[in-house]
Amino acid sequence: MSVSRRQFAKLGALGFAAQVMPGMSAVAQESGKKVGYCVIGLGRIADHFMRGVQHGSTSKITGLVSGHRDKALRIAAQYGVPESSIYSYEDMDRIRENKAIDAVYVALPNNMHAEYTIRSAKAGKHVLCEKPMATSVSDAEAMIDACKTANVKLMIAYRCQYEPTNLKAVKLIREGAIGKVQVIHSAFGGNFAAGEWRLTKKYGGGGSLMDVGIYALNATRYLTGEEPVAFSAFTSTLDQDGRFNEVDENLVWTTRFPSGVLANCSSTYGANMPGYYRVYGSKGWVEVGPAFSYDGMRLRAQYSSGIMGVPDVQLDEENPDKDPMHFTREADHFSECIVKERTPKTPGEEGLRDMRYMKEIYRTAGVTVL
Repeated sequence: MSVSRRQFAKLGALGFAAQVMPGMSAVAQESGKKVGYCVIGLGRIADHFMRGVQHGSTSKITGLVSGHRDKALRIAAQYGVPESSIYSYEDMDRIRENKAIDAVYVALPNNMHAEYTIRSAKAGKHVLCEKPMATSVSDAEAMIDACKTANVKLMIAYRCQYEPTNLKAVKLIREGAIGKVQVIHSAFGGNFAAGEWRLTKKYGGGGSLMDVGIYALNATRYLTGEEPVAFSAFTSTLDQDGRFNEVDENLVWTTRFPSGVLANCSSTYGANMPGYYRVYGSKGWVEVGPAFSYDGMRLRAQYSSGIMGVPDVQLDEENPDKDPMHFTREADHFSECIVKERTPKTPGEEGLRDMRYMKEIYRTAGVTVL
């Protein structure tokens, strides 16, 4: 199926037009309303999100939830949040009474996503939750049910699905530029130090698949537009230095899709492995690398022109957007969905699918999680 320029722009929330006029948005132009976000958890990724919101024009930070009030006070002053809109984890249910808060951004360790999504939904607030959605399939299902019961929206923060370089790769594939897709290679990883919460089963829920591998898993799904039908997988832990007593260090898996497309993916906590994917088709290939970083996205491609005597098309394009533009785009999208009563492109059901697939990947690797 071909994707028109207008449809493609819509897929990216603000699309490529936002690169030209990043300050303009449908929400701001049509309603004048800025959606207020309460940020739950003030760690590293929350900083990216808050700067992203500040960079855009559809949203604003109107509340904070933290276990460290001194840190919250400092950040509140930076973003113009009144002291009365700072909450602890114990009393955050009081956000129900705060009319300046329309939605929350859950930026906590994985095992806390379910509790604070459900509590936020019960408080009548829309929820943008980081990935992975939860640490169990049952928790993910409970999050969806709670948001439906409360009639609030739930979006999972798959920021790459709103990023123009990734969207252009999807467009090239859908329009048949590289022909019939055959195989996908994808990988992502980092060399993580001891003491990271993600290296514990309690907080992370699993190993590298749950943290960095999910990017490759999700990418193979949005690149093919298909849902997996089978997996095979292997794990290994090479570094016996205590970091991986609770979670696996390396994981490699293969996915088979209904069309016959095969994807070979890997993730690691033991080596710096820049995130990328390369899609091979019958007429050429397209590659994005970095594909999952906060900025610096670069697309390369080579495929047949389809015209006798005309050389292959060759592309080498880098997205000039800088961090925190990814977070601006996803916040803009969710705010637009809230204002216009639309379903997000990456709703809770999208996160649940990945949770189920990761459970199956771990099962085939002989690991019991999720």
